[in-house]
Amino acid sequence: MKLEFLLVPTSDLKASLALYRDTLGFTEVWREGDATVALTLPGSDVQVMLDANDPEAPVGPLFVVDSLKTFHAGRPETLGVVAEPSEIPGGFLATYQDPGGAAIYVMDQSTDQAL
Repeated sequence: MKLEFLLVPTSDLKASLALYRDTLGFTEVWREGDATVALTLPGSDVQVMLDANDPEAPVGPLFVVDSLKTFHAGRPETLGVVAEPSEIPGGFLATYQDPGGAAIYVMDQSTDQAL
């Protein structure tokens, strides 16, 4: 399991991108369509992923695992399921809630042909 992103949902991608990239100095590293942009900050391996697909989703860490199916089957009982694993471009994503109520996103890239 590797912390890859901090997922930051937004209702205004243009304004959020202006803040993180143009004001705070993050560097844009990739985009997916018109709703998702990833940015880095020098000195950090974790990217901020601005996402306008679900603006009401909670902010939270996004971990990458080799197999979401395996992770999901063996997850701790205290990790509540908010959204069952579903297919996304390149793999699968699930949303969980820790015992304190924080969102945790877990994904794999098992169908990514570029790997």
